Amino acid sequence: MPNKNTKKVTNLCGLRIKLARVEIGMNQLELATALNVDCDLDMDQNSVSRLEKGNRFVKDFELVALAKILNKHPIWLLFGDDVPAEYK
Repeated sequence: MPNKNTKKVTNLCGLRIKLARVEIGMNQLELATALNVDCDLDMDQNSVSRLEKGNRFVKDFELVALAKILNKHPIWLLFGDDVPAEYK
């Protein structure tokens, strides 16, 4: 019987978004602010937290904005260094 306490992850990129954010010394509030100011996205610190935990879907235009702010390729945010051959 499945464990009812296990939360389903709803995105592929949450962990890598957190890794990229920490790598550049940015906190969640700063990322949310940059997305609002630089990319005109309505995202708050709680949304960033949920996204990084995999508890929030990521829209395609949000992925592009995150890649821009975090200075990462959107494909890296999705797959990391293990990009499937069909996407290379």
